[in-house]
Amino acid sequence: MAELPIRDHEELNRREDASLAFCGFRAAAATRRRELAAEGRQFDYRTAFQRDRDRILHSRAFRRLKHKTQVYVPHTGDHPRTRLTHTLEVAQLGRTIARALGLNEDLVEAIALSHDLGHTPFGHSGERALVRILAGKAPECPLPAELVPRVGTFKHNYQSVRVVDLLEQRYDYPGLNLTDQVREGILKHTSQKPGIAFPLPDPEGLRLGLPCHLEGQVVALADEIAQQTHDLEDGLHAEAVTLEAIERIPAAQAVIKQLGELYRDERRRWRRAAMLQRGLIHLLVTDAIQTTSRAVAEWAAAHGVNDAAGWQARADELPPALAAFSPRVNELFGELKAFIYRFIINHQEVNRQDFRAHLVMGELFRAYFGNPLTLPTYALLRFHEQTGRPYLRDLPIPEMPEEVKAHYHTEPRFVRLIADHLAGMSDRFALEEHAALYHPDTALSGAGSGRV
Repeated sequence: MAELPIRDHEELNRREDASLAFCGFRAAAATRRRELAAEGRQFDYRTAFQRDRDRILHSRAFRRLKHKTQVYVPHTGDHPRTRLTHTLEVAQLGRTIARALGLNEDLVEAIALSHDLGHTPFGHSGERALVRILAGKAPECPLPAELVPRVGTFKHNYQSVRVVDLLEQRYDYPGLNLTDQVREGILKHTSQKPGIAFPLPDPEGLRLGLPCHLEGQVVALADEIAQQTHDLEDGLHAEAVTLEAIERIPAAQAVIKQLGELYRDERRRWRRAAMLQRGLIHLLVTDAIQTTSRAVAEWAAAHGVNDAAGWQARADELPPALAAFSPRVNELFGELKAFIYRFIINHQEVNRQDFRAHLVMGELFRAYFGNPLTLPTYALLRFHEQTGRPYLRDLPIPEMPEEVKAHYHTEPRFVRLIADHLAGMSDRFALEEHAALYHPDTALSGAGSGRV
């Protein structure tokens, strides 16, 4: 028997071009900031977006997601979503929507897998803590007033771009050298605030101020669907809400009506909860596919677009929410979000975690800023490389206080370096580091040993 023909990237690009809808982004049109190094490769059998996905999966930041909180603290049980399982659910939902619409699944998957790489420990609580610190509004770790305007703020989607453009170290250059299309999707997976003060390493290729391509919009919608449906399920399992209360939500009522006797006759509560969870996802995903399909067709017809070249030529004119729910389902989704916010996000256990996040993040920042020698070696070396200042551990001890006062406490890059270090931590590492610095009697092994 003859050997199977091997599909190289050119063949894969041809097949992709033939199979995608006119509105799907072709991997052959992808762009990068740097050319790819050969690195001894004898055969190229991946498209540009497949390569991006693989680089993301092998990154250290991706592995750390398994120990980062989504809503409920992961180490309190085996089943609450973590930032990693949330990411995988977004990728699954995004691929389902993309495949149904004929969009580029590899591009959607790469964006989904990397969209939360910049998230802090302790979920959005950690993000709010960093925003407060960098704005100089945290009395426990005050920044010099003259430094605050030069530092910038924190937002996890921007930080995710910073991770893949700068902080990951696997090649001869900083970052992962992902395609501009994946980088743009990462940045735009959540709402944009014009003029946000954040030090992006390389804004080129991000099309700042413009709506995202359709695959990026699909990831943003999949992120919302995954977040609300799994927060609801986690809240039920944590007993923050009851199944009876969930059943009264209008979106749940729509699902129960569709299921009919199959749901009403089911007496096992866990089975009803599972049916309801699946039904909500099906309702939202199906509506997103159908509504987006109609919106794309109407927009293309109105602008005289009927092929891939025409779509790409008018990419800058796309509406910011072409991938969306219908008005009816959008209303149901809004009511679902309000319910989750009121009874789950505002629940006692979640708010206790919020308090702890502000405490731990604030006190860690104070320790690092007050005494930079408490930072790991790699962080001090990075500051040395960025600024040209002497490596702090090489200085004679009597010279260190003046060096810190003159060149660390006046330097916004040092503040940003601390923010990068804090944002990259897992929940577990942050708690261990806090214990090692503030409660050494309970952390005699020393947090962070061997970690870079």
